[in-house]
Amino acid sequence: MIKFENVTKNFKDKKVLRNITLDINKGNLVAFIGESGCGKTTTLKMINRLIRPSSGNIYINGENIESRDIIELRRQMGYVIQQTGLFPHMTVKDNIEIIPKAEKRDKSVIEKRTYELMEMVGLKPEEYLHRYPVELSGGQQQRVGVARAFATDPEIILMDEPFSALDPITRIGLQDELINLQSHLRKTIVFVTHDMDEAIKIADMICIMRNGEILQYDTPENILKNPCNDFVSKFVGKNRIWTSPEFIKAEDIMITSPVTCMQNMTLLRCMDKMRSNKVDSLMIIENTTNHLIGTISAQQIQQQSDRAREVNSIMSTDFLSVSPQDNIIDILKLVEENQVSNIPVIDEDNTLLGLITKSSLVTTLSQQYLEVEGV
Repeated sequence: MIKFENVTKNFKDKKVLRNITLDINKGNLVAFIGESGCGKTTTLKMINRLIRPSSGNIYINGENIESRDIIELRRQMGYVIQQTGLFPHMTVKDNIEIIPKAEKRDKSVIEKRTYELMEMVGLKPEEYLHRYPVELSGGQQQRVGVARAFATDPEIILMDEPFSALDPITRIGLQDELINLQSHLRKTIVFVTHDMDEAIKIADMICIMRNGEILQYDTPENILKNPCNDFVSKFVGKNRIWTSPEFIKAEDIMITSPVTCMQNMTLLRCMDKMRSNKVDSLMIIENTTNHLIGTISAQQIQQQSDRAREVNSIMSTDFLSVSPQDNIIDILKLVEENQVSNIPVIDEDNTLLGLITKSSLVTTLSQQYLEVEGV
C-alpha cells in the first residue's frame, strides 16, 4: 500500500531522516513513535507531500507520489492533527463537508455521509451539526476532526498526535472509538504518537524511531516480548507487558516437556512415573503420535484397587485445554472457574504442545513484581 524506499531528509546541515525503508500494508494501523525530533512527524508528512524527501522514493499502490497531482493526492487522504484544524468560522457540518463539496459530489450523498460519520464518532447529528467549533469541548472537536478525515472515504488516514492534548479520560474514549472505527472500515492509518501505551493499544504495527532511523518495525506483541536493543527495551519499559497481558500467550508460559505416558501403561507404572517426576498427573498420548487422548491424576489411581489395569480404562477423556495463542487472562479465568491444577496446550490437530500448571502461572505472575523491584 505505502512503501518508503531509501528515503532521507535534510534540513540545511541537519539530517532528519536517514535511509528510511519500510512497507505499510493495506488496512493496517501503523503507529510511529520515538523521542522528540526523531523524525516521526516528518515521515508522516512526506506521505501527503507536505514535506518532500531529499532523496529516495515513496509509493502508494506502486505509484510514485511525485508523479501525482498534489491536490488530488491530498484530497484522497484524511488528515487529523493535534489542534483539530477545524475552520472556526464554519459549522461542524460545513467542516465535515468541505472536501466532498469541493469535489462537487451529490448533495444528498454528502448529507447522508455526514450524518453517518457523526453517528460513527459518537456525536448526535441533530445536536452538533450546526454548532461552531468554539461551542464544542476539545474531545468533541477532535471527534469532528476524525469525522472530516473519513468524509471522502479515503484509503489512507494520516493522524499526527491527534489525542495528545486531551485529558486522559477523553483520550481513552477516542482511542476506543478509533479502534471500533478501524475494525469496521479497515483503513490504512498512519498514526504519530509519543505515548507507548496508546501505540500498543491501537496499532497493528509499531515503528520505533531514533535520530531519523527506524530501530524496530514490528507488531506490538513482538516489540513487548523481543525488543531489538537496549534503547527499545528502555523506551518500551521492561514491565510494560503487564499493561497488555493479552499479549502473554499460553505458548510463552507453558511447560514444553510435560510428563506423558502411553494409553496401555499400567496404573502401577503410572504411579511410579509420577513419583519419579514429582508430578500428580500424566498426559496420555497415542502410541504412534503426540495426540492427546486423555489425562490421569494420582487421585484417580489411588481410588483403584487393581493397579495392573491399563490407564486407558479409567483415564479422563473430557478434559479442558487451551491453544498456544490463548492469552493469560483467559487461562486464569479457566483455572478459576473450573478449579483445575493444570491445563494442556494443544494445537488444532489435538497434538500436545505443552502444559500450564498453577505453579507456572504463579511464576509468571510473580515476575512482574520482581521486575518492578529490579530483581
